[in-house]
Amino acid sequence: MNFVLIFLIVIFSSSLFFYGKSKTKSISIQRNIKLNALPKFYGYYLVLWSSIPALVFLLVWSLFEPVIIKSIIIETAANQGAIFNDKNEANLIYEKIKAIHLGTYFGDIDTILKESAISYSKFLNIFTNSKIVLIFVTIIASVIFSLKKIRNNNKAREDVEKILKGLLFVSSLIAILTTLGIIFSLLFESIKFFSVINIFDYLFGTNWSPQRAFVSDASAITTAEYEELKDAFGFVPLIAGTSFIAFIAMFVAVPIGLFSGIYMAEYASSKVRKISKPIIEILAGIPTVVYGFFAALTVGPFFRQIGESIGLTVSSESALAAGLIMGIMIIPYISSLSDDVINSVPQSLRDGSYAVGATKSETIKQVVIPAALPGIIGSVLLAVSRAIGETMIVVMAAGLAANLTINPLESTTTITTQIVMILVGDQEFDSPKTQSAFALGLTLFVATLILNYIAQRAVKKYREKYD
Repeated sequence: MNFVLIFLIVIFSSSLFFYGKSKTKSISIQRNIKLNALPKFYGYYLVLWSSIPALVFLLVWSLFEPVIIKSIIIETAANQGAIFNDKNEANLIYEKIKAIHLGTYFGDIDTILKESAISYSKFLNIFTNSKIVLIFVTIIASVIFSLKKIRNNNKAREDVEKILKGLLFVSSLIAILTTLGIIFSLLFESIKFFSVINIFDYLFGTNWSPQRAFVSDASAITTAEYEELKDAFGFVPLIAGTSFIAFIAMFVAVPIGLFSGIYMAEYASSKVRKISKPIIEILAGIPTVVYGFFAALTVGPFFRQIGESIGLTVSSESALAAGLIMGIMIIPYISSLSDDVINSVPQSLRDGSYAVGATKSETIKQVVIPAALPGIIGSVLLAVSRAIGETMIVVMAAGLAANLTINPLESTTTITTQIVMILVGDQEFDSPKTQSAFALGLTLFVATLILNYIAQRAVKKYREKYD
């Protein structure tokens, strides 16, 4: 229903653009006055004033409606004789009532559940109808207000710019708050984890086996339990596996991506570029699960057969297979961005190099690449972040075992893979095992932040040199 309402609001408000544009023209002709803004800004004014209040109202209503209905239904069920020992039981009853309403509940339905489901349907219809009526009332009131402003020949351009500036501010605020929310959620859960597990045992431990982390009460852990746990959350194998696979991926992706970007920007004809660039960028559109299947079913067995033919023991799931396929996956990130950055280098720099007698290859090496280096570093950084955050390829091609190894022919795992494995299924959020996923996320966040800082410093250095 909400999507339908949003669609109707957008369609209706968009149609008002043409009405507002023509309305101002007619007012200008009838009154023989000069408009304070172009007619299109009056159309934008109507669009914004008719859509934003309605959308804000719909958002607020959608946030509070489920909470209000839930409290009403739980109270109704309690009045009919339902007994709740705690909040979890009340939530379970409420989910059963919703399932009965949707027709997806196949258990026994007693009188209380049946009557509560009827009440749920009734209140849901009341809230839905009320929402529709109030939204249209809001739209009508907003349109009347905006039309009054148009008739008075207000400064629509200034008002539109103020509204858009406010929207930009809200968007920025949402992005900042979202980032802070993610950081604090990681931080709070990580603090709980490190209150149980010593941070040095975590950072310097060489064994990762969180499945051993079963304690009755994480807040009152005994000495014997901690001796069992301190060797279960070693971070070293995970960061080693993540770095190793990312290194293999970048070893493949950086040369191929950079050289292909240089070729398309400096050597390829327009016809070749027109064909080759879309083909390379197709790689970025392939789902990672497809890469994972390819690595698990083709590349991994291929490496194992080659290893057996020369007397080497090669695991069917190896860091080499995962790194190689991941490198192929991130080639477009480096190639496409490097191509665009190199093309953005002013032609005057090339002409100056040619004027002093430099060849094309010398110009590329000594002028173009240094000038484009900040953008190239940015593309490599993006590729590294993509490699570090990849999960599906690692799960299918590298395995799940947290092995501390530098042998590319053995299986290993990464931080992101372990986070997924820990949080899959029903988990108790009070256990060190579950909280370790947040600690891993925080550690990865800090590592990525440091990497970004180093890259930005490098970019700043070369920008100061070549600006």
